[in-house]
Formats: sequence, structure tokens, C-alpha cells
Amino acid sequence: MRALTVEPGVKGSLSLEEVDEPAPGPGELLVDAVALGVCGTDRELADGEYGWAPAGADRLIIGHESLGRVREAPEGSGFAPGDLVVGVVRRPDPEPCGACARGLFDNCRNGGYTERGIKEIHGYGSEVWTVEADYAVKLDPSLAEVGVLLEPMSVLVKAWEQIDRVGGRSWFDPRTVLVTGAGPIGLLAALIGAQRGLEVHVLDRAEDGHKPELVHALGATYHYEGFAKALESVVPDIVVEATGAEALVFDAMAATGAFGVTCLTGVSPAGRRVTVDAGSLNRDIVLENDVVVGSVNANLEHCTRAAQVLAESDQDFLKGLITKRVPLAEYQEAFHAGSGEVKVVIDIEGAA
Repeated sequence: MRALTVEPGVKGSLSLEEVDEPAPGPGELLVDAVALGVCGTDRELADGEYGWAPAGADRLIIGHESLGRVREAPEGSGFAPGDLVVGVVRRPDPEPCGACARGLFDNCRNGGYTERGIKEIHGYGSEVWTVEADYAVKLDPSLAEVGVLLEPMSVLVKAWEQIDRVGGRSWFDPRTVLVTGAGPIGLLAALIGAQRGLEVHVLDRAEDGHKPELVHALGATYHYEGFAKALESVVPDIVVEATGAEALVFDAMAATGAFGVTCLTGVSPAGRRVTVDAGSLNRDIVLENDVVVGSVNANLEHCTRAAQVLAESDQDFLKGLITKRVPLAEYQEAFHAGSGEVKVVIDIEGAA
């Protein structure tokens, strides 16, 4: 079978290779891949910025935004041939910390977790893969075209859970949310905000095209003239920062009204410096009882809830998020997406 592999830490090592088809172990599903989502993490792996191969291996099969159909399932697993499934990305530390021992491996304290396609376990970027039944999520058959969005959706399910928990420390009745960034994470954050009945605002740089069209399809307001201009239209109760752009991160922290919650979901590159009025920022956060919380990854419960959210969402909107599909043989196109793209997907089922 074919698989997308990299030599971790080596830029330009991404290639499509012939590898042995995996054999399912006890309690594992054998899955034929349908599609694979490509995100910034995958591009960073391809650029050699990080990644860890499994013990004893030189190369890593990448891919963590999976979608597949079960070929074989063990009796009593709850799965059957033909089921549409997604594999969970992270696994708990074999010597679990307190969080991992409680199934909260997305909040691992000691860093001993592993991740499919990223850290020490081969990923889902192959024509056939296996996954433990306990780390597989069954999807409604109607999600065959968009189920590959489950992994990013799970990240947002967790992020909104964090917002609810932080806001719930006192009376919390949010009415408005500002999302910075109209990539997959930002638009899924906006989707959940719209489903909650919030007044949704989305800030991005594109003046026209697919991104503003998707925002308008949610009944939300799109902004492209900068952060300050967006704040002329809304004083948000919640900000979801989905770009990782350093200046926007600090703008987001200072943007909310009193008792506001800023949730950071974008990862910023290290080593860049920005000038910040730290005293003013601190004063606002303290005197307004504001909170800034970071959120990343997801656990099995988040993934299961994400499957439900996808099934209950407008399917045309979800399909609109996937702006480019490429066959497996043309995988390189997925790693050089244009600025107007939202989500790029590699089609594997029946690929040439």
C-alpha cells in the first residue's frame, strides 16, 4: 500500500512510499482510508520543523485528520464492516499522569503522551490503517463527504467547553463572540457560536472570496479592515483567537468587555518580538475579571461530541469548508495550498 511519510526533522523528506499493509492486533479495527485532511501541523512536519518517528523507525507515516471505512472489526467491538470511522489522535502516557489516568490525555502533565502521525506512532496517511476500537469514533453515514473535519471540530468542542467552564465561575450570559481567523478552526468556532445563538463576528484579511461567503452563510458579520475597525462594531463577550499571529493574540486579550473570556487556539511561532503595553493589559484583565485560556488537542469524549455536532450541522456549510480536494498521487498540491483555501483534503478512497 501507499503511505505519506517523512523523516522527522528533515526538510523536503515528504514522500509517497510503498509500505507493508498493517495487520490488526487484538481489539483493533482494519480500516480502508477514505480521506485525509492536511493542516498546518502536517506542513510543519513536511518542513522538518518537528515530529518523532516510532521507536526503531527512521520515518513516520503522517496524517492525523482521518476518515475511513471499517474493513474488519473484532466481535463485540461495537463496529462492523462498512462503518464510517475516524481515529483519535492522542494516546495517554503509558505511565499515566493524573490527567491521563482519568481519560484527559489532551491535558497530559508530563509530556509522555504519543500522537498518531505526529509523535512516536504512525498516522492515518496511508491507504489502509488500523486503530484500537477504543480510540475510534463512528460517524453517521451522511458524513462521508465531511467526516474528515471531525479532528478540527473536536478541537473546537474542547475550546468551547473551556470557555463554558471558565465563564461558569460566575454568572455568565454571553451574547457576542469575535473569532480571529477564517481558516478551518476559526470557521468551525464561528459555526458553534452561531449554533449557540450568539452574535458572531469573524475577522480575517481576505476582502472577498470564499471566506467571507462562508461567514455570511452563518448569518455572521465578516471584517477584513483590521482589529480596531472590527471593534467599532462589537465589544465581544468572547474572543476565539485562531491565527496565532502575535499582535492579534495581545489584541484579543484586551478586546473583551468586562468578565470576558479569550480562548487562544492558534499556536504562535517562537522568537518573534512585539511591543505590548503590559501594564494596561494587566490592568484591564484584573479590573474586568477577564480570563485568557489556551486550548489545544482533544480527548475521546470531545471527539465523540464532535461527531454529533457535525451530524447536526448544515451539510452544505461543512462541504463549503473543503475548498480543495486532490488525489493521493498528487499529494504535493495539498502541502502548497493558496491563501484563499480553507481546508485541503487528500482523497484516498479509490485514488489513482
